Amino acid sequence: MNHIHTNAKLGKNVSVGPFSCIAEHVEIGDGTTIESNVVIMDYVKIGSNCHIFPGAVIGAIPQDLKFKGETSWVEIGDNCAIRECVTVNRGTEASGKLKTKIGNDCLIMSYSHVAHDCMIGNNVVLASFTGLAGETEIHDYAILGGKTGTHQFSRIGAHVMTMGGSLVGKDIPPYIIVGHLPLSYGGVNRIGLRRRGFPAQKIEEISSIYKVIYQGNLNTTDACGKVESDFVQTEERDLILNFIRSSKRGIVRRVVSLDEMESF
Repeated sequence: MNHIHTNAKLGKNVSVGPFSCIAEHVEIGDGTTIESNVVIMDYVKIGSNCHIFPGAVIGAIPQDLKFKGETSWVEIGDNCAIRECVTVNRGTEASGKLKTKIGNDCLIMSYSHVAHDCMIGNNVVLASFTGLAGETEIHDYAILGGKTGTHQFSRIGAHVMTMGGSLVGKDIPPYIIVGHLPLSYGGVNRIGLRRRGFPAQKIEEISSIYKVIYQGNLNTTDACGKVESDFVQTEERDLILNFIRSSKRGIVRRVVSLDEMESF
């Protein structure tokens, strides 16, 4: 037996397993499967063809003392898998967002937590036991290894991969691998980029840019200026520069080799 509020809006071919609870102010898109023992609380929008696994709790109020009971939302896109015992909290007015958002085609593995006002892009993977603090921002195609934890307001760029157990206290620019303790730059995410169709020439361009940023003996401002002057304008170059220059927390700066990172 489950409980589905009569005012909840369920699309075509939505399946709801036993002992699940769906609150009044909930919208679920066509073809989505809700397994048993799932709790979907008020002010949640879930897209089409998603799969929500047992024990997930979506739409609980923020674990934030600034929350005063305002109406805020969780929005989850299409084709997402939310695995066992994942928790996703609503947004807050204090953030200016009033929304926690997960994009399309994401995989949120078991026991992960997405806190208030997090913004997660498309094709993102959070491995098991990942914990995102409030207002974390994760860009498209990022993969966070198991037990990664983020500080509030952290930003993780597109196509980033974090080693399992990473503790993220600084922003992580696009296209790179990070890990170790303290968190360190370990090189460009070459394997991930190849899998996503980046040509070899483009990967080498990205690698050359990061050699300037991380191995050029320059501070961040000067390194960005050198990249801007020495490299032709491309989408990838500008994505890197715009990300770094807009960072409020500062970027990861410590450097280790991949061998050091893997042996840690």
